Amino acid sequence: MNRIRIIFAILLILGIISVIVIFVMNYTMLNILSGYAAKNLASSVYIGKRSVEFTLENDNNFSPVNLASVSVDMEAKTATGTAFGLMKRTAVYREGLGCTLVSDDFDINAPYQKPQRTQVKTNSPYPYGDLPQRDTTFTNVDYDALNKAINAAFENPEVQKTRSVLVIYKDQIIGEKYAEGYDVNSSFLGWSMTKSILATCFGILQYEGKLDINAPAPIEAWHNDDRDLITINHLLHMNSGLAWDEDYATMSDVTKMLFLAKDVTLPQAEKAVLYPPNKHWNYSSGTTNLLSGILRKQFENQQEYLNYPYQVLIDRIGMHSMLLETDMTGNFVASSYSWGTTRDWAKFGLLYLHEGNWNGDQVFDENWVDYVQTPAPNSEGVYGGHFWLNAKGQMPDIPKDYYSANGFQGQHVSVIPSKDLVIVRFGLAESPDFDQNKIFGGIAKAINQTESTWGNKNPVKAEMDSLEVVE
Repeated sequence: MNRIRIIFAILLILGIISVIVIFVMNYTMLNILSGYAAKNLASSVYIGKRSVEFTLENDNNFSPVNLASVSVDMEAKTATGTAFGLMKRTAVYREGLGCTLVSDDFDINAPYQKPQRTQVKTNSPYPYGDLPQRDTTFTNVDYDALNKAINAAFENPEVQKTRSVLVIYKDQIIGEKYAEGYDVNSSFLGWSMTKSILATCFGILQYEGKLDINAPAPIEAWHNDDRDLITINHLLHMNSGLAWDEDYATMSDVTKMLFLAKDVTLPQAEKAVLYPPNKHWNYSSGTTNLLSGILRKQFENQQEYLNYPYQVLIDRIGMHSMLLETDMTGNFVASSYSWGTTRDWAKFGLLYLHEGNWNGDQVFDENWVDYVQTPAPNSEGVYGGHFWLNAKGQMPDIPKDYYSANGFQGQHVSVIPSKDLVIVRFGLAESPDFDQNKIFGGIAKAINQTESTWGNKNPVKAEMDSLEVVE
């Protein structure tokens, strides 16, 4: 009998030890849980203008994020999350900078700089102005097939979780649909589509003659070791050879950066070289935030850095709903955090479809489009210069010239030059739950480029008169 009791006691002790070990190993992971819940709630409420209840039912309603307890302080413009009563994290909203997950020693009342925005409104139809588009019918568009493909994106809403789909052909919206609770004015988080925005800023700097992407990355700590061989070009193609772990299920490099780092531009810069540049492709959000830090180095002060993406790109092409969020030190979290309406995100795709030309204004060199579409070495044809590709026909129903800004949970701003198409999709699910190949392929097949192009009326280019400048 005593022997049985001893065995039972030993098993009980081992069980308790196992529970303690498991808890300790996962304790720091609670930072991700509470941090994600707080940050996502804050951004959804203060930027997306959604209610707390709507956010909890939709944006934060997936495992394990829905296990966190959250609250908001509308007066202080903060959101707080805890995981099982532990790891309290707070996100604060600052006008012009979005929402930032902050540390306990962060002064939420400290003064801060924000981007200086300028809006130019024109009396022209979308996308070049603010007026509604004119009714246009294209004889070579199979509208039944088009609508069938768009509607398919909204089937099984609990699985596909599509929020919006927008299709633009020859500068004209030919299909647009929103899930219940969202509309043309709803802003959506682009997640890693922000990477493509950041890369475009480098394309503009190159076009302006202010930067050479083939020059060594200006990181002082790299000058005395093999990292001195890494160029901005290598970073844009995710081919630096630097160590980086992009695993969102653990306390990895990327989760530590997004949920713990005060300065998101530093973690990748501190990593060692594992491979020579251009010999190993490795997707890294740390690389993009490192580039955000390099972008900062191009300007004399913080204000110029904050203004730049808006002046040369975002407000320049009328993406006035867009907001880039920053970290605690004022750097753009270019790997992950940007918000805008579906129509404004589509303008970004149209800029690339038109090879950098926005209604007569050449924003970046047309060769930059070739650059971002050139497959990065060792990427198996899936990645270019901070854009995703279909170069080897990985998605067989979509033309191979397809390229796209992609984001977590299936955000897409996709360009198909051979079809003169831009397709935008927002949602909370990606492949295989959202069948991108089938749906985007169906949309592309609805366009027959061999037939006549215009129907009743041609899309009208914006007329640059009657401008109203809004500071």
